[in-house]
Amino acid sequence: MAATLNYIISAFTIILFITNEASLACHLSDITIEQTRTGHIVEGKPEYYVTVSNKCVCPQSKVVLQCYGLSSVEPVNPRAIRAVDDESCVVAGGRPIARGSPVKFKYAWLTPQDFPVVSSHVNC
Repeated sequence: MAATLNYIISAFTIILFITNEASLACHLSDITIEQTRTGHIVEGKPEYYVTVSNKCVCPQSKVVLQCYGLSSVEPVNPRAIRAVDDESCVVAGGRPIARGSPVKFKYAWLTPQDFPVVSSHVNC
């Protein structure tokens, strides 16, 4: 009986360790932003296609990017990204972004915008 209990405690400890190690392995740098010009012009402005990806094994939610209001002459999909104040945007409405399931959106502006990652929450 004691051996079984020790086995269960050891297995539980290993699971907690692995889960904790995975979440510690995630960083803001695992959220990557790639953008390219689509080749389309909207109201005289080039259109850009943006992909927000998570390279970590753990999903990351509440991903916030610096966006300074997300300037665009065309509507931007609010399910993909939306401004929350004059400086920040939330990606995917705060829902988790899993590895292999990027969030994509388009915008049109005179120059490409920078989208530095401000924060995220690791879900592991």
